[in-house]
Amino acid sequence: MGGHAETTVAVTGGSGFVGSHLVRRLLGRGYRVHTTVRSLANRAKVRPLWDMQEAFPGQLTLFEADLLAESSFDDALRGCSVVFHVASPFFMPEKIVDGRRDMVDPALLGTRNVLAGVERTPTVTTVVLTSTVGAVFGDYADVLAMDDQVLSERYFNTTSTVENNPYHYAKTVAERAAWEAEAAQDRWRLVCVNPGLVLGPSLTPASESGSLFLLDELFKGYFCYGAPDFSFTTADVRDVADAHIAAAENPAAKGRYIVAAETMTSFHEMSRIIRTRHPRDLRLPRTALPHWPVRILGPAFGLTQDYIRGHLGIRFRVDNSRGVRELGLTYRPIEETLLDHYESRRTRRR
Repeated sequence: MGGHAETTVAVTGGSGFVGSHLVRRLLGRGYRVHTTVRSLANRAKVRPLWDMQEAFPGQLTLFEADLLAESSFDDALRGCSVVFHVASPFFMPEKIVDGRRDMVDPALLGTRNVLAGVERTPTVTTVVLTSTVGAVFGDYADVLAMDDQVLSERYFNTTSTVENNPYHYAKTVAERAAWEAEAAQDRWRLVCVNPGLVLGPSLTPASESGSLFLLDELFKGYFCYGAPDFSFTTADVRDVADAHIAAAENPAAKGRYIVAAETMTSFHEMSRIIRTRHPRDLRLPRTALPHWPVRILGPAFGLTQDYIRGHLGIRFRVDNSRGVRELGLTYRPIEETLLDHYESRRTRRR
């Protein structure tokens, strides 16, 4: 039992990819945890949390809450000193039908509803918001305009719109709304965690997380003829959960923290790493595709020419030093993250 037995904290979206890891790590540190799920009737999604309730008797309480319903988080927040607002929908662009309805409303209204609940809960002193590097930049091309072409927390995404990259746009407006709410009061402090593409083992069976979907395309063999030259800022889900806890536990933590490895990883490198342990998986690409077929065939795979122009072949460095210095973050090697991600996916599919 850690030294936090008297401290109650809330986690929104506890059945999600990041949320479930965060809940488990908080329980392991001895916190009492209130967590929200959209529906307690969804047995498959809630089961991992029930398992945690058994493993940590009396420490975990589940609540139903809807991001779009006013006051629906009030019960869960009651008596909590820290609120981790993790819940937010994340789908890949091709899964989004209506950008405003599917992405922006849940992210923005959800954040506003949770923070309105915080305003009504006098015990809350700290809010940790799960944002994304997508609130720092829109397209990769944006980073090339930053100082030394290095991604840093100083910038806000100004190029995404509800039509072009609605996920990044939704997270940007939600984060801005949170900073406005913080500025209007002086009882609670806000810390934002801005992870790259979150990878690693999933504790939940059927996650709708876009990051898992993206790698699924690689694992299913969509790129078996060759990997297009797309690279990603990556973060291990366990490191992301630890970053949230460090942000809450360190009273000097403030502002936003990029949580991502310093160097990006391409589809081709991901495939090479996984093939070191699974050499016979023929769905994984062995070669990198030149740019021209991607430009020609990309639209057939749902990639617009704008997207291809803004991302293909572009790499940049990530300045993650603030989190390392102020939160004491350490990063697992990408090899460990990817191999654990792959194994976890294989066991979930069985």
